[in-house]
Amino acid sequence: MTAFRLEDWRAWAPGLESANDWRAWAQSPRAVPDDAQTQPSCAFLPALQRRRLSRLARMTLETAWPLCGDDEQLPFVFGSHHGETPQTLALLSDIVDGQPLSPTRFGLSVHNAIAGQWSILRGQRGESSAIAGEADTFEHAVLEGLLQLAAGAPSALVVVAEELPPPAYAPWIADVPFSYAVALRLGRTDTTMDASAHGDWQLRLERAEGDAPCARPHALDFLRAMLARDSSLQHTWKARRWNWRRIR
Repeated sequence: MTAFRLEDWRAWAPGLESANDWRAWAQSPRAVPDDAQTQPSCAFLPALQRRRLSRLARMTLETAWPLCGDDEQLPFVFGSHHGETPQTLALLSDIVDGQPLSPTRFGLSVHNAIAGQWSILRGQRGESSAIAGEADTFEHAVLEGLLQLAAGAPSALVVVAEELPPPAYAPWIADVPFSYAVALRLGRTDTTMDASAHGDWQLRLERAEGDAPCARPHALDFLRAMLARDSSLQHTWKARRWNWRRIR
């Protein structure tokens, strides 16, 4: 059983950028139109650096950047079930066509590339992790962030991001209704202080007897519950049942 304080958050999806956008979405969760082209501006970066970023990297940096102060060194956890599917498909297509592979494209398609880009662009010298799990990648990423807190970090950044995959992946990927990124800044609970506006939360794992998967990606469903001030929620995947409970 683990507990943490949700110190701050940011999220991005096509047409959902501000906190007010997401509060409105939480009142009526739905799939939003995604043309697979719309992407965040990342206006805090010089144009030359922005051009090197994939869409998934832009989504990740757009949400994580405001959660880290200029003078802070924070552990960073990037979680994604599927990763850079458009980049991977482009590389596979080049192989089929007998074209030479781009070393740069390959280097930026591996799962820890975005965590590396974050470290370089922010000058972060601490721990960073890249996690690829199943449909409960969100919970595994949060657990990794909590382990960083237990190791002594004052706060930790956790970002879970998925990009709408190309149509070629449709027979195999059905859990990304639209592109999204959810960034959370986790901190330790402190009973001597008032809880933040986003609450203190407890996460508990137990064995599931039956499979009742969530209708939405877990990160988005947690965001919905947090904004709706729900007191608890459950996410089940295969034999794992994750119980979330707001404790303050």
